[in-house]
Amino acid sequence: MTTHQDALFVAEVRAALAERIRSIDREATAGPDAWRELQHRALAERIKALAAATHRVNDPTGALDGVDLLGHATRLAVRLTELQGPSGLFTGGDNVDSPPDSAFSINDLADALLLLRHAENPVPGEPPLTQLLQRLLLAASPALTEGGVHTPNHRWEIAAALARLFLVTPQPAQADRVDQWLAEGIDIDDDGLYSERSANYAAHVSNPSLLTVASVFDRPDLVDAVERNLDATLDLLLPDGTVETVLSRRQDQNRPIPLADYLLPLRRVALLRGRGDLAWAAGLALEQGINAPTDAAARLVLDPDIADTLPAPVRPQRPRRRVFGAAGLLMVHQPSTTTVIFGGSDYPRHGRIRSGLANSPTFLRLFAGAAVLDSVRLSRVFFGKGPFRPEGLTVEWDATAEPAVLLAETVSASYYQPLNTADCDPRGDYRLGDEGRFSAAMDFDRRTRDDRVLNTAIRAQPTATGVELTVDLTGAVVDWTLEWAFRPGGVLTGARPIGVDRWQLDLPAAAEAGPVNASYQFGRDSITVSVLEASGGQDLPWSEAFSPPAYEPGEEYRFLGGTDAAAGPRLYLSGRVPARVRVHISAESAG
Repeated sequence: MTTHQDALFVAEVRAALAERIRSIDREATAGPDAWRELQHRALAERIKALAAATHRVNDPTGALDGVDLLGHATRLAVRLTELQGPSGLFTGGDNVDSPPDSAFSINDLADALLLLRHAENPVPGEPPLTQLLQRLLLAASPALTEGGVHTPNHRWEIAAALARLFLVTPQPAQADRVDQWLAEGIDIDDDGLYSERSANYAAHVSNPSLLTVASVFDRPDLVDAVERNLDATLDLLLPDGTVETVLSRRQDQNRPIPLADYLLPLRRVALLRGRGDLAWAAGLALEQGINAPTDAAARLVLDPDIADTLPAPVRPQRPRRRVFGAAGLLMVHQPSTTTVIFGGSDYPRHGRIRSGLANSPTFLRLFAGAAVLDSVRLSRVFFGKGPFRPEGLTVEWDATAEPAVLLAETVSASYYQPLNTADCDPRGDYRLGDEGRFSAAMDFDRRTRDDRVLNTAIRAQPTATGVELTVDLTGAVVDWTLEWAFRPGGVLTGARPIGVDRWQLDLPAAAEAGPVNASYQFGRDSITVSVLEASGGQDLPWSEAFSPPAYEPGEEYRFLGGTDAAAGPRLYLSGRVPARVRVHISAESAG
């Protein structure tokens, strides 16, 4: 059967690669030390780009003929040999003698060698570069075959590097080691999320690595795993073209990841499985640009089917919703809005802020065209415990199969009574222990505690245009603040300015005065916050906060002089416990 090439995709890859090569060429002409400060991964990526550019499929007009492609690549490879240690691993970075960090470079170098082996015509200067690459790869192979990892995705990065080494110079030990890593099982849950819940690592490491291993060792089950993750990605896709990251356990939990980063896995699985919805997503990713031109150009040579015409695109339907149970996330896609409700922070269970944990206190986001409510948080002044982070997300379904979400948290802090006489030490020498909030030489576990408790429950009811929140706080009498943080660029009205990019909702003294509204307008799109009810709950009166509204990040940040505070225009509503607040957040989008 004759297949047709996706001309737009190929043209975009060629243009992006040409710009990448021109950038490398400019570096090369800057002087002999131009690449001295680069780490091994940056050097390897450049070698792969230069090797890809030697192929006419990537430069059909010869626009790059004036660039010394192989000369530059050889200089870069010589520099890499200087960074390769006795173990065969590369030096550089704070991960010392690291198999997984070196695996990223080995993946690129193996591709570069394969690209040179696929050369249409012998090119002067190729043998020295080929020999350099072969020596680099040969030296690294034992360390990758025997080395360990730090994180879940490292297993698949090393497996992919071993698979590529197997293509270069097959050795049974490489295949055996890949099998050993795969025997642990792919860390993907029933909802299609990898254990790190990271869009960044799914796009850049897990998905492409598993697809490589699947191709080399004929493992269609690995394609199944990637397909499931891409299914999840479709439901995590936001109207602004990024993939939701509030649930992530890695560095991207506080920054957007564009769908463009998923381009190659989307194309590959759309073609393998005939998926029109993934083809639609691949088209959207391509519109955002080629973020990894080196990888894409290498695929045009080594995996030319990647350029085949995709299945007819099928846009995912709206309205639709998806519950990610293990991650504590609900995505609600309406015709013109998307609502994100998150209750899957790891903080309640682990009690610490740390890499590898989902730390975000954002429990709600709302997208309406250009108007974006980036973050809703509930802050409180309670023993430095930080903002509200739900202990989970519970979804209740009504008779019409519409969801309501329950988010709840109970936090406590203790005062400690004197030790029993038998436990007293005349020297005053007691064990240093972690109380959960702080550490002290107090022998906490031998003391009777007096607890102070704060209970928070939020019911979130998605609507056709947004969400209605009912917030209940009981227990310790402390100040609290609801914060709505909007994406910059719009105009906020209906609230009192209290500082740069800060506004406060003031409630009238009389309950019968009606809703209090504030709106955020961005072009023809808007988001309105309406306070429908504000009381002390259970027929108790409303209590105003003693202090001005502010976000309290908690002791773990403050002790180090840090914060995880949201940026942009922020709207506040504050009060004092006990409290019940009912708020309707609605959006209008012209898009």
